[in-house]
Amino acid sequence: MPPSLPVPSQTLCINPEPLTPKAFSPFGTAITSPLPATLSSILKSSSLPHPLHPPYQPYPVFANQATALKYSPISPLVNNYPNAPSRGPGRSLVSMFSCFPRQLDRAGNFNVRILERHPFTTQTFVPLGVAANDPDIRFLLIVAPPLLDSLPTKTTSGNSIQIYQPPDLCNMKAFVAHGGQAVTYGVGTWHAPMVVLGRQRVDFVVTQFVSGVADEDCHEVQVEEEVVVRTGAGQMMSKL
Repeated sequence: MPPSLPVPSQTLCINPEPLTPKAFSPFGTAITSPLPATLSSILKSSSLPHPLHPPYQPYPVFANQATALKYSPISPLVNNYPNAPSRGPGRSLVSMFSCFPRQLDRAGNFNVRILERHPFTTQTFVPLGVAANDPDIRFLLIVAPPLLDSLPTKTTSGNSIQIYQPPDLCNMKAFVAHGGQAVTYGVGTWHAPMVVLGRQRVDFVVTQFVSGVADEDCHEVQVEEEVVVRTGAGQMMSKL
């Protein structure tokens, strides 16, 4: 079991907001289409469209014999494993996470129990086969900035340990994404495991780097029940 964070003095309630590149930028990259959904034909070079979210999206160039618009780069791929204690090079890894809807409490709240981070790599989640306008499928991104100091705590066996730059629960944020969006967590960003809302499973292609050393690939901390995200169930999802 991961070490536990100290219990907050009072319940922390987080109201989520829609995922946008600007709002998510302190924690990583929100990947969303730079084009309006109504655009279905290629444009001439004299009228290349501006991205919807500058400066968080690059300007396009023509590709594929001028039948496509290429936006690059849209998200960083960072491998800091050469700076890890093992000095390993780190290897790229593409995985599939099939994420099932999470259980909410009677008020439609999600209780945050675990936070994790990947201290030497970015991690990108891309949903598959999900329409952006499907109101029944949303996923919740819960993130927290790090504190600058170490935090003394105990493991479940009672041993004293130090958590280096633990999550700042008081500044935790939550974002709601739809099926037409992907996300990259920045290096070392504390985040909850993926939270799917609604009634359907969402499959994600996940890209990151790993070394195979457990303490380098992922850090986890346990959060007590006093941290909740008010998902608002149907009301929140209908606003996106």
